[in-house]
Amino acid sequence: MRTDYHVHMAETGNLEVDYLKTYIEKAKEEGIQELGISEHAYFFQETRPILSNPWVENRRTLDFSTYQNMFDQAEKEGLTIKMGIEMDYMPGKEKEMEAFISERPFDYVIGSVHWIDEWGIDLATFRDEYEKRDLYEVYRQYFDRVVTLAESGLFDFVGHIDVIKVFGYRPDDQEFLREQYKRAAEALASTGTCIEISTAGLRKPVGEMYPDPELLQICKDAGVGIVLCSDAHKPDHVGHRYEEAVELAKSAGYEQVHVFTNREASVHPLK
Repeated sequence: MRTDYHVHMAETGNLEVDYLKTYIEKAKEEGIQELGISEHAYFFQETRPILSNPWVENRRTLDFSTYQNMFDQAEKEGLTIKMGIEMDYMPGKEKEMEAFISERPFDYVIGSVHWIDEWGIDLATFRDEYEKRDLYEVYRQYFDRVVTLAESGLFDFVGHIDVIKVFGYRPDDQEFLREQYKRAAEALASTGTCIEISTAGLRKPVGEMYPDPELLQICKDAGVGIVLCSDAHKPDHVGHRYEEAVELAKSAGYEQVHVFTNREASVHPLK
């Protein structure tokens, strides 16, 4: 089975069923059997207690009811689509995140690390920060957050688990990186939190998939499950270069992918 649970609509279009249908049609063309929309949570007024800074507030334009209404209308029209959310994991805001998540009927919830305090680590606006900081400390801080994200037990899978490499900045010490990967994998395995194999990195400056092959292998050895995702921000991205994602998964020994419905996971053969 092929899945794409990491798909966004609000930045390039609108939360209307007619626009949703363009994503559904592209998924069918790509042979994707399970499609989910997981809009960035920061767009919604209801998430202000979790994350608020000038960059986010300039983009916080929606009420959650607009999102829910799209799925309600899709259901009325007989469209098969999963409702997800991509939540910015913010340390110390676990109670607020849990309240937002538990009050809404998500099929799955993605936890992603996009911020180290006030620094948007994958935003081009803040790219120069990598030149100003100690990369070893940056990676420690990033994977500290991945670990506590997993330990929170709030999320079904982690988005782009090594997005910290997005601009190509990496410590030279491979053993140091391996240590970060191992502690992340252990935390994920302990709570049954999956990771995504995401082709989005192929469209980014780093030019490679998330996760790094060694990180993926460490996750597989630890018993961490996977989903396949494109992190699509427009219909053309759906299913982008999925053959390579399948090959990467199989190279690490994966034979199954996870599928989510009402926050419950099931496994299906990877094809």
